[in-house]
Amino acid sequence: MAKIEMLSYFYDNDLVRICDQQPSNWEEAIRMSCENLIEKSIIDDTYVEEVITAVQTYGPYIVIVPGVAMPHSTDKSDGVFGTAIAFTKFKDKVYFEAGNEEKQAKLFFTLAAKNPDEHMTNIANLSDLLMTEGVIDALENIETMLDFETLLQT
Repeated sequence: MAKIEMLSYFYDNDLVRICDQQPSNWEEAIRMSCENLIEKSIIDDTYVEEVITAVQTYGPYIVIVPGVAMPHSTDKSDGVFGTAIAFTKFKDKVYFEAGNEEKQAKLFFTLAAKNPDEHMTNIANLSDLLMTEGVIDALENIETMLDFETLLQT
């Protein structure tokens, strides 16, 4: 899947949030990054708490590269009802470990999966997007939905 197709997926499915409000900590950031999926009845609060508990238990493994977090739980969760990825952009870095630049993120790609095959496809498509030269920087620099729409045109 080309870069534009994945970005279009977020846009076409109303799965983009550019937050003016900065979360006070990583737990709040995860909750905020899940709001879009909750509103669409793809997940519920059970799923959100599972994601937070997993990070508390296993550390910030969801920070896949500096600047990018991929909050998720399993398809076995009682709190997941569909398969989707939501994109949330925060203005400032959210630190998972105080002062650790390796474990901070502004870009949150929140995964929900009820169907393991669709989930793997989503992860592969997201990985392709994030490995595209310049995409992470471009997403970190957007400040408005208009900026996101402009990025879709490039």
